[in-house]
Amino acid sequence: MAVDGDQLHPADEIVQLSESECWTLIQRSDVGRLAVSIGDHPDIFPVNHIVDDGAVVFRSGAGTKLAASVLGKAVAFEVDGFDGEAGEAWSVVVKGRARLVENMWEMMEADDLPLFPWHRGPKPNVVRIEPDEITGRRFYAAGRVDRPD
Repeated sequence: MAVDGDQLHPADEIVQLSESECWTLIQRSDVGRLAVSIGDHPDIFPVNHIVDDGAVVFRSGAGTKLAASVLGKAVAFEVDGFDGEAGEAWSVVVKGRARLVENMWEMMEADDLPLFPWHRGPKPNVVRIEPDEITGRRFYAAGRVDRPD
């Protein structure tokens, strides 16, 4: 297939990741971005997170991020990365509903997770993003030094 007179190289293809691959990449990431809608305006918050039993879990203090997460209709959570040695970039998006963990047993389980806030401010609220959809893709980064054959 030609693009502007150039032939696409097989390494230029975008590879769709399996759900398992997506979860592995999320687990390996320290920080993701939480996308919410506040009124009619989108907003994005960086959050450190952990994967627990098929959900993305993070801590939050009171405020806009927490309210928009758990009171809105849906959220998106995104992580991405780059492997310099392989010249590959990747991106994973989780779409679903966020809910505040309120059940005592769930709170006790969440307290045992190796999840801690990076900021010193209080983050007593635990939020779980229960996924409706998870998608990911991997591709060779433009501008890489070596092009694999």
